[in-house]
Amino acid sequence: MDEWPVPHAAAAVVRSDGTVAGAHGPTDRRFALASVTKPIAAYAVLVAYEEGAVELDEPAGPEGATVRHLLAHTSGLAFDENRVQAEPGARRIYSNAGFEALGEHLAKVTGIAFPEYLRQAVLEPLGMESTALEGGQSPAKDGWSTVDDLIRFAAEVQAPQLLDTRTVAEAMSVVHPGLKGVLPGYGSQNPNDWGLGFEIRNGKSPHWTGAASSPRTFGHFGQSGTFLWIDPDARAAAVALTDRDFGPWAIEAWPQFTDAVLKELSGAADS
Repeated sequence: MDEWPVPHAAAAVVRSDGTVAGAHGPTDRRFALASVTKPIAAYAVLVAYEEGAVELDEPAGPEGATVRHLLAHTSGLAFDENRVQAEPGARRIYSNAGFEALGEHLAKVTGIAFPEYLRQAVLEPLGMESTALEGGQSPAKDGWSTVDDLIRFAAEVQAPQLLDTRTVAEAMSVVHPGLKGVLPGYGSQNPNDWGLGFEIRNGKSPHWTGAASSPRTFGHFGQSGTFLWIDPDARAAAVALTDRDFGPWAIEAWPQFTDAVLKELSGAADS
């Protein structure tokens, strides 16, 4: 990571038992998450689902769409505007607008503004004291956090305490299989698989994870130069935060980083 062409970077690898296998850089420094905000926001929606505040298949967003469609980028909403481009369930259209509609829906049914619901449902219980939605407070892209906080989130997703394990298993399972779509920064993917707020690797190529990443790997990356992946087969997660926007440097550096992490984890397991 010291060779990454970025002003600042921090990272950590978290085992499935919550222990930290390794960390690097200023893990207490706050970085803009960009779209790594989405899986954290999705987790809050899933807490609302388990609390009975929402149902995954209740109407939300554009006509005919549901909470599940919004979480899985199949609502038909355009990327960054409240404009319908397709029938719900017909295409995988990666949509910031869809996550913003999700936040508005949750606020409407609970009577609690989404940033506050997120704080109460996820951030406070996990001790993520340095994490918040800032600026426009969009559930799609306005999160700020630290590696230290995301270690807690990665540990939670691997061994859930806030959610039932069956709910997390559903979140990491493909919703509306077989849909094609565009993975931002990587072009058209067929299929372009997503779960509930988490992108699923499966056989995507090219991809921001590594060649050694299992097909079951899921997570998210952000245009601010950030990523979080969880590989159930490796029984580990990794988070990396930087302050340089995603670009060719990340396309080259991130898979190398991930493959090196997986190789070291595999060697440790064998020894």
